[in-house]
Amino acid sequence: MNTRRLPVFADVDTGVDDAMALVYLLASPEADLIGLGSTAGNVGAQQVCANNLALMELCGRPDIPVSLGSAVPLSIPLRTAEDTHGPTGLGYAQLPVARAAPTGHDAATAWIRSARDHPGELIGLATGPLTNLALALRAEPELPRLLRRLVIMGGAFDYRGNTTPASEWNIAVDPEAAAEVFGAWGDAVAAGHVGELPIVCGLNITERMALHPPYLDRLAEAAGPHPVIGVLREALRFYFEFHDSVGEGYLAHVHDPFAAAVALDPALVITRDACVGVELDGALTRGMTVADWAGHWGRPANARIAVDGPGLPEVFFDRYLARVAPFARGLGEAM
Repeated sequence: MNTRRLPVFADVDTGVDDAMALVYLLASPEADLIGLGSTAGNVGAQQVCANNLALMELCGRPDIPVSLGSAVPLSIPLRTAEDTHGPTGLGYAQLPVARAAPTGHDAATAWIRSARDHPGELIGLATGPLTNLALALRAEPELPRLLRRLVIMGGAFDYRGNTTPASEWNIAVDPEAAAEVFGAWGDAVAAGHVGELPIVCGLNITERMALHPPYLDRLAEAAGPHPVIGVLREALRFYFEFHDSVGEGYLAHVHDPFAAAVALDPALVITRDACVGVELDGALTRGMTVADWAGHWGRPANARIAVDGPGLPEVFFDRYLARVAPFARGLGEAM
């Protein structure tokens, strides 16, 4: 039996649900998390980097390299979301300062080095704005060919936005970067220099992953008392309160761990191929992700858009608990 693990590079803006995604990757036996990029988004890039370093140390993996990404989007000022994720990005959770330091190279370089070190094998996961990936593509246009798979959490397809009426948060923070990423994959498809199309998990599917407090209680009971579960509980408590404050109920839409699960197992979702463009000029629609389902533009598909999945959301939540609970329990036993 082939037990070789899949190399994964994750670019995140940690962030409550980004933290959940990272724990899921660490808990998944088929994943080898080889590096993290820290992108500005939910909070500033320096804070994201500090969160990533501290979380890796808490989970017993201080060896995983963490790289600092761009402090600002490509061409607009940075906006952050402390109202959604808390002042440090992790809600009410407090992590000690990590002993490890970030790498000496930036996140764009980390993308490129990871892809070159694992050509045709690397799985890329982007759960924040696409700034670092866009910068990496500028420096290495062959990334679409070098990556085995890319999964993006971002956009909204035939669905409302969560930042503006038309735009999802990750795209809205840096629309130009998103446009460059989708454009780069479109160019690669046209040139025949791409393997798989990126899988895009937008709000149309990720908002179905609504986590309620009783599920978190089940996770905590199954996992035992390791501090990582306490961090997730305190982070999610803030996230519950935010969602409740905007009229969505006392729940949490956990977009990013779902995207992480899809990165490891694309069979979780049913996808439709389309050419995706990002609106950059519309006064009302800037940051909107537009899918050309019918081929009006005459351009080849540059993305596989997740539209459904067998047994969702229960299949995802069952898998998350089945992996993270024994992982956290093992960390506790090793203390």
